[in-house]
Amino acid sequence: MKLNQWTLGLAAVGVISLPSALRAEEAAVPVMTALSSTTISGYVDTSAQWNPGTGTGGNIGLPFQPTLFGGTDKVDGFNLNVVQLSISKPLDETDWAAGYRVDLWFGPDANTLGTQSTLSTGSSDLAIRQAYVATRVPVGTGLDVKMGVFDSVIGYESIAAVDNPNFTRSYGRTIEPRTHTGVLASYRVNELISVSAGVADTVGPQINSRAWPVKAESYKTYLGSVAITAPDSWGWLAGSTLYGGVVNGFSGSDNTTSWYLGGTVATPIEGLRLGAAWDVLDFHNIGLDHWAVSVYSSFAATDRLSLHARGELITGVAGLTGKDNVQVWALTGTVQYDFWKNVLTRAEVRWDHADEGKYFSANNGLRRNSVLFAANVIYKF
Repeated sequence: MKLNQWTLGLAAVGVISLPSALRAEEAAVPVMTALSSTTISGYVDTSAQWNPGTGTGGNIGLPFQPTLFGGTDKVDGFNLNVVQLSISKPLDETDWAAGYRVDLWFGPDANTLGTQSTLSTGSSDLAIRQAYVATRVPVGTGLDVKMGVFDSVIGYESIAAVDNPNFTRSYGRTIEPRTHTGVLASYRVNELISVSAGVADTVGPQINSRAWPVKAESYKTYLGSVAITAPDSWGWLAGSTLYGGVVNGFSGSDNTTSWYLGGTVATPIEGLRLGAAWDVLDFHNIGLDHWAVSVYSSFAATDRLSLHARGELITGVAGLTGKDNVQVWALTGTVQYDFWKNVLTRAEVRWDHADEGKYFSANNGLRRNSVLFAANVIYKF
């Protein structure tokens, strides 16, 4: 069974275990269509969240960069986050293979994803996360090409909580691009190196958006990445990955460049994986640049129990605060225990702290600290 590079990377860092990934792959239900076999899979993502104190509805994120999929609608209550329904036919091993993938989102997070097309009249708890046609051209080891809507090529974390070590997303994930409409080509040079390059309409996630009329009709966004993966012959380092990428183009009303460098490292200690990520979001003209650094550790204590920690720092220029630089540190700890088959259950504590100034809202003004307690239950089918 062939797993995609993201699944292998998550397994390498200990975010998920290969047995659970294999179970998820095997759980996909085959459906016979007019042309070929199709699989159906997905998940239901729910949570409960508590923010200590009163009037803490704005405690998630900063004035200049709120965390992705957080927000006032999830504070102090029970939440349906998102339902993902995936319909796909993966590429097989033949030279001229063809397939497709469609990931549909239902629920509140679908609105935050922001992929509603240019013809959409507003949010409706429904969004297309990915929808692309995949083909292979028999050049060298095989050139795989996607055309349509696909996840961005950069980032340590996925936009989907089910694929991450923690329930909440990092600030680095928040400032990265989410999805693109365009074409992406991927090629494995050898067992160590794989590369990808693509062209998209814009940096932003909105389907079929254009840089015009701000830019010329032909103005496009360009993206690329390089991954280096340690082979099995490297002993305990096998599966360790170094990954870098860049996305440059039009976003909203300005040109932006997103730079990313990250890696996952296996260790001699069984079950322990370490990771790190560095993100830069460069606004070319308006001077609101951000950068974020995150470090990760994951320890699989047993087949069912795993422990995950994340530390991060984000720095940005925030005109809303009247300060040139705003710095916030965040620590996140997550305990995952799989009580039931196909169900991911985890408890999480997150603490955000501002170095200078007070940015987190409350009834009695602003606070320097924000604390979150969350329980996350996801069923994968």
